[in-house]
Amino acid sequence: MDVCTLGDLLDSLGGSTVRLLSAPAAGLTVPVTEVLLYDAHTPLPRRAPGALLLAVGVRAPAAGPLTGAAADAGMTGVVVRGDDGPVAEAEAHGVALLSVADDMAWHQVHLLLAAAVGARPSPAGSGAPLGDLFSLADALAAAAGGATAIEDPRQRILAYSTVTGQAVDEDRRQGILGLQVPGSPENTEQYRTVFAADGPVRLPALDAESLPRLAVAVRAGGETLGSMWVVDDGTLAPDAEETLVQGASTAALLLLRTRAAQELARHQHGELLRRLLDGTADPATAAHRLGFGTDPDSPVRVAAFVLDGTVSPPDGEQTALRLLDLVRLQCEARYGRRACVLVDGVVYALLPAGGEPGAEQGGLRAGGAGGRHKRLVEDIVRQAGQALRVPVRAGLGEVAAGLAEVAASRDDADLVLRVLGPDLPVATVDEVRPRVTLLRLADLMGERRELAAGAWRRVTAYDAAHGTDYARTLICWLDAGCDMAGAARLLAVHPNTCRYRLRQAQQHVGIDLDDPDERLVLWLQLRTLGGLRAVEQ
Repeated sequence: MDVCTLGDLLDSLGGSTVRLLSAPAAGLTVPVTEVLLYDAHTPLPRRAPGALLLAVGVRAPAAGPLTGAAADAGMTGVVVRGDDGPVAEAEAHGVALLSVADDMAWHQVHLLLAAAVGARPSPAGSGAPLGDLFSLADALAAAAGGATAIEDPRQRILAYSTVTGQAVDEDRRQGILGLQVPGSPENTEQYRTVFAADGPVRLPALDAESLPRLAVAVRAGGETLGSMWVVDDGTLAPDAEETLVQGASTAALLLLRTRAAQELARHQHGELLRRLLDGTADPATAAHRLGFGTDPDSPVRVAAFVLDGTVSPPDGEQTALRLLDLVRLQCEARYGRRACVLVDGVVYALLPAGGEPGAEQGGLRAGGAGGRHKRLVEDIVRQAGQALRVPVRAGLGEVAAGLAEVAASRDDADLVLRVLGPDLPVATVDEVRPRVTLLRLADLMGERRELAAGAWRRVTAYDAAHGTDYARTLICWLDAGCDMAGAARLLAVHPNTCRYRLRQAQQHVGIDLDDPDERLVLWLQLRTLGGLRAVEQ
């Protein structure tokens, strides 16, 4: 069996989750065999070769003694919160010193590390934990004497027995065909009975064509993880109930293991997508692991979703996580994959665009991928808003020619989010190209002194000092195409009033409105840096 090394662990979880502050003396090839929680009231084990010790309840700068104790026990290293851990002490004792973010809960750290350590190389999609559930179902069916099924709390069938010669009914056949228990009011009542009981429950047949069942809830730490059902044709073993209780205990461990594996896979996918959005991931590796085949040049588009910033939900962080789940669900239903991640309050989804007409052009005018993507995003925004009771907005970037260009599509989507509002909750970058261009110009001009200087500052300063309205008169005149009558309508004044203001502005501020270059620069600066516009958009 392959052993997880410290290097494997760091590669698996990514640098933003677990950071290496100090490497062990033996290098990154040292094995990591288990993850232990430090307890100040319980002595450390004398020997724990390869273990990682989580410094629970110990501030990072004060964890120096733990590095010595870990070295004495043969451990691989110590994990602290924050980046101010005892590096010198760890190096002196030859153990690794790892750090996690200050806001990560220790139970979450333990879950991720334990799952990564317990993971073993296996074919993609092999589903080893679920395979163990099938083996368990067969063993229970043989011991109890009846066909057995293991389900999750939503009545989805996770595993079923295949022992020959055992009686089954139509409900079992239909459930196995769809991996979902057929719904009915009678079924619902039986599940209530099972989940309310402390042990196995014998249930009567639902109708004349069905057989009775022996069932038990599968629990761990008070949490219901699922249930186990045995078809009872009257020939069950005398100790069938005891067998089912023991089986439920084993099933709980396997389901927890499955959950940990799923949590690890989700974290790894999220970390990889995060790096892909930042432009730091290898496109070929990302294509394979994110389910885009082996071609990193497959066209894709980034969609960005965010909660309306004008509304403060009771628990913003939890609401954002629920938004992530909703986007994942919809993307999986549409594309069969869930390349979604939450970064700084924004949910990003990677939408495949290959093989659809119009993917090259990307815009709505071209139809194809642009229109399909926007309809999907609009559906998600509508459903998420209803489910979360908070308005949601979404932006779509340009179609990227391949995964290597995903960061550019993400930048587009981020810009779109900044120009959206109640009147426009969803848009593609092509639909709001003028707005995002002006927004980007505002960012660039605000960063450069020479681009932020000019006549616009003199105009706004003069207005502030003298109570005039020259800046707004100028922007209305420029927006109206330098048409005096059009500017007067925007200002709701007589054209002569508008004409008089413009003459005064030229005289007092020193601007040349006959120069087209000066008009262009003045308009850009008033719009982008001054934030002025003739009409609200």
